[in-house]
Parts: sequence; C-alpha cells; structure tokens
Amino acid sequence: MIEEKIEKTLDYVTQQIVSKFTDYTYTVNIYVPNGEVPEEGFPVLYVLDGSSYFHLVKEAVRLQSRNAPKTGVLPAVVIGIGHGADMHERRFYDFTGQAETYTYPARFKGKGHEKHGGAENFNRFLEEELKPSIRAQFPVNIQHEALFGHSLAGYFVLWQLFHHQSSFQRYIAISPSIWWNEHELLGYASKFLKELPFAYEKLFIGVGELETFMVDDAQQIASKLQKIMDISFYEALEENHASIVPTVMSRAIRFVNKK
Repeated sequence: MIEEKIEKTLDYVTQQIVSKFTDYTYTVNIYVPNGEVPEEGFPVLYVLDGSSYFHLVKEAVRLQSRNAPKTGVLPAVVIGIGHGADMHERRFYDFTGQAETYTYPARFKGKGHEKHGGAENFNRFLEEELKPSIRAQFPVNIQHEALFGHSLAGYFVLWQLFHHQSSFQRYIAISPSIWWNEHELLGYASKFLKELPFAYEKLFIGVGELETFMVDDAQQIASKLQKIMDISFYEALEENHASIVPTVMSRAIRFVNKK
C-alpha cells in the first residue's frame, strides 16, 4: 500500500511514497504543465536521482515546450524520484542488477557497498506502485513514457531496457556505468540483440569527452544496439562526468520527443 504525503510547492507537487517492494521511502517531485491537456494525455519523463536532476530537467522541458514547433519538445509531466540522506549507498542497491558475485574495479581500492542487486525490486516499485499512482492522479500518455538516468542510474536505464523493454518507450542514459560488475551490461545487450529482431523504443546515450574509458564503453554499447533500434549517441567535447548532464539534457529531451 502506498502512503503519500502531498505538499504543494511552487509549480510542482512533492509526495513521499513508501514502497513495499524496496522497503524504502522515496521523495517524488511531480511537475504538470499548464495549459490544455492533449487528448491522449501529456508525455511523461521519469527522472532518476531526482534530488539532483528534477529541477534541471523540469526547466529544460518547460522552457523548450514554450516553442514546441521549433524545438520539437512537447509539454510533459516530469517525475523526479529521489533518495534520502543515504542516497550514495542506496543507489548501489536500487540501480544494480542481481548477480551471483560483485566485482569492483581496482580504482575502488577494495572499498565496496553493503547491498547490491535491487534493480528488480526497484522496477516493481516503478511499474506497480509509482506509475499507477501517477496515472490515477494526472492526465498522462502511457504510450509516451521516458526514463532518464545518469552514471549508475544510467546503468539502471539500460538494465531496464534489456530486462523490461516495453516498460518505457524512450530511454535516456547519460554516462552510464557500463563498467559495473565487469561490464555485465554488455552481456545483457548481446542477449537482447539475439532475442529481438527489432525494437521500437528510442535510446539516447550521452557521454563526456573527458570521461576516458566510459566513452569507449558507451560507444561500444551504442554500436551494438543501433542494429535494432533508434539510437542517438552524443559525445560532448570538453565535458566530464560532473558537467555532462546540463550540457546534453536539452539534446536528449529533443531526441526522445521525436516521433
């Protein structure tokens, strides 16, 4: 059962949603555009790490949708999904897939995290708790739902695509942590390719030029997937892991709004 605390703040609503699948309380920020509701409902963009990126994405959508004929960006509902004070540790549980073992790269110097492998539970939170709640409250188009994530959340975006392809129609993975657990996402991608002759979903992958090995990882997975789906790969010059999201967010939003 979902428990919600609703607070109206400026142009968005904040809800505290308790998940029975993850046994965790998420702070969910919801922006609904003003103006006439489309017959099919507003497109929806779900933003992982909402405490960091909700406001950035909300404003990018709001400002560009003012001139939709030129930008191609439609007015959309933006949903930011945020963790609490334990965000750093919790992300490694919610955003990583289950595996028999977990191997950290040498740069971690033996320092790991207590819990991993909660991606399937987090998926159930999205699909069985959060989405039904949003659909019950707001006029949304369930055929135009996008998922955005950066870094480890970008890993989850790809994990979600490979394991629950039809849950979203558009995916945005910025600087995805493809390196996680000895590049297990590459194996998932290969299986995905074997099982599907064609995928209708759109995928935007962005990475910064200064992200060294992450550029090669992103290029590799984009090259694999472009054989069966509509992909936009973008390498932002002179950008690093911390600066990449503000640089490419507008481009990513425009791409996932394409028909």
